[in-house]
Amino acid sequence: QLREACSPVTHITLRQTSLLCCRGVVPVLSEPNAVALSTAHVATTLSPADELWSTSRYKAVRLRMESSGPASKTPITVHQLFLETVESYGDNPALISKKEGQWVTLTWRQYYYECRAAAKSFLKLGLKRFHGVGILGFNSPEWFISDIGCILAGGLATGIYTTNSPEACQYVAANCEANILVVENKKQLDKILQVKDQLPHLKAIVQYKGELEQKSPFLYTWAEFMKLGEDVPDEQLNAVIDSLRANECCSLIYTSGTTGNPKGVMLSHDNLTWTAHTSATMANIKPGEEVIVSYLPLSHVAAQMVDIWIGMRFAGTIYFAEPDALKGSLVNTLKDARPTCFLGVPRVWEKMQEKMKAVGAKGSPLRKKVADWAKSIGLQYNYSNQVPWGFMLANNLVFKRVRAALGLDRCKICITGAAPITKETLEYFMSLNIPVMELYGMSESSGPHTISSDNNYCITSCGKVMTGCKVKLENPDKEESGEICFWGRNVFMGYLNMPDKTADALDQDGWLHSGDLGRLDQNNFLYITGRIKELIITAGGENIPPVPIEEALKAEVPIISNAMLIGDKLKFLSMLLTLKCVMDENGEPTDELSPEVLDFCKQHGITATKVSEIVANKEPAVYKAILEGMESVNARATSNAQKVQKWVILERDFSVIGGELGPTMKLRRPIVVKMYQEEINEMYAVAEEK
Repeated sequence: QLREACSPVTHITLRQTSLLCCRGVVPVLSEPNAVALSTAHVATTLSPADELWSTSRYKAVRLRMESSGPASKTPITVHQLFLETVESYGDNPALISKKEGQWVTLTWRQYYYECRAAAKSFLKLGLKRFHGVGILGFNSPEWFISDIGCILAGGLATGIYTTNSPEACQYVAANCEANILVVENKKQLDKILQVKDQLPHLKAIVQYKGELEQKSPFLYTWAEFMKLGEDVPDEQLNAVIDSLRANECCSLIYTSGTTGNPKGVMLSHDNLTWTAHTSATMANIKPGEEVIVSYLPLSHVAAQMVDIWIGMRFAGTIYFAEPDALKGSLVNTLKDARPTCFLGVPRVWEKMQEKMKAVGAKGSPLRKKVADWAKSIGLQYNYSNQVPWGFMLANNLVFKRVRAALGLDRCKICITGAAPITKETLEYFMSLNIPVMELYGMSESSGPHTISSDNNYCITSCGKVMTGCKVKLENPDKEESGEICFWGRNVFMGYLNMPDKTADALDQDGWLHSGDLGRLDQNNFLYITGRIKELIITAGGENIPPVPIEEALKAEVPIISNAMLIGDKLKFLSMLLTLKCVMDENGEPTDELSPEVLDFCKQHGITATKVSEIVANKEPAVYKAILEGMESVNARATSNAQKVQKWVILERDFSVIGGELGPTMKLRRPIVVKMYQEEINEMYAVAEEK
């Protein structure tokens, strides 16, 4: 499927550049960019295309380019982006990971060579053009190298969630027609071996950590894999690289599939390279200066965009966390790396908040008094943007120490996204002078579409639309809240082999319909007000977005971990609640109450230490606190239909392993309803009897 070659001038320049880089020389080209392209040569990097969308792996799309501004930037491929960075920052540290307790560094130039070597090995193993390489494992240099090596070899880089069942892995690998699967360890390998017979396109499996426990002609260790392509000529790889086009698919992000099978979101080279440049420029990312810690799942678009693509565009240094990062070791990596930019999903920020509150609760009365005073100064400073009296003292006594304890002392940009975050958590970090910026977007927009930054920040908003993009609200209601629709070069190509689903997401004019509800204020800050699919339509026909009610209760009653509103096609609203508990090393909820809940129990003379004890005894103080919190939320309800009339505390908190939460900690509402149908029925049956 090799496309027509570039125009002679560009073709020769790229070929020469590729060859010189292979020999360890990074050439200085006559043009200011590392790749000899100008807007006059745009056609040379694009495949002919008439439509803005495609559901075929082989078909290119027309880019949403403008005649001026950020959206007019020359489209480039992943390889061209990589070369630009290697030319300017080749000796800078790129990837830093722990091997046997020691930090090991790859420079940008070494990283580029490794990706070329992996690309040759993929070609040697028989990777076909536009076929998948599935990657199943925790973040590591091998993950990055497999992803980019696959793209350079003309394949479709495809992350697979490590929490996926063997059947879910099979679905993704079959859907992307994966020729090769790269797995982290025996645990992930075993999943693939269980379903290998249902993968007709699969030619090889590579394991990147540990030795193989079984020998088989299709199984390779990482070291064996990297040597495989040594006899593949540079000319063969360069011919593939030179045939890559910016408007063709190079990466697949599979949606987490909360309803039905996951959809393969097709992203082009331009989706990745343009979005990385534009979003990071808006967030004031500085070339050659940033340090990032990679720990969130790379099969999710947010982590991949920040860690791989923004990292590449701005020559950042990426530190890899340990696989048990979210079970407690993340803070150690943060202290070692001292990142300048940190992305956390809301649950990560909430966990930090819980731990810091637990530590604070053990402090002396004087220490608590000083902390409370400092936090009031921090909040005042971040809300007013003026330095209040006492700020320097608060900074030296509290803020600097907290940042250092978290490993965030150099962090200029703290980001959250992928799920809703409470105002309480945002204000908590603001009070410690750690403003957390919200982004908003989706897999289908290559990650971000609206961005908060120092210059564009308003608490609880998701910032302003990315430069070069557009946002519109469709069918707004009386509160001016409508469906958020996206336009820009970040908008995806389509869902692989799913024309109907693609037509649902992209309208005739090429606008992406997010399925989210939002409103814009007078300063064009975007606020998310709900999700169309999540809207609860009561038996009385009232439309109720659940998230604001759930978040309001969690803010009123901090001992609640998860709250889920019930009431679709029912006569009144009810709620499923879980209490905060200790998670075990696998991320499974235990019966042990969290330090925050234990502290609450101590203050109220409760001896219980387990969730089951609270539920079995219907512990009066706990139930009273929830009842009062619920009454407070109900008092602010806009109508009687929006008041919660019944609730139940479940004996077990929600988790990814339990199935109630998706990989980014989003509630999987239809699944939770099925799992707890008995408890739901009971709430409504009791009401019927009355």
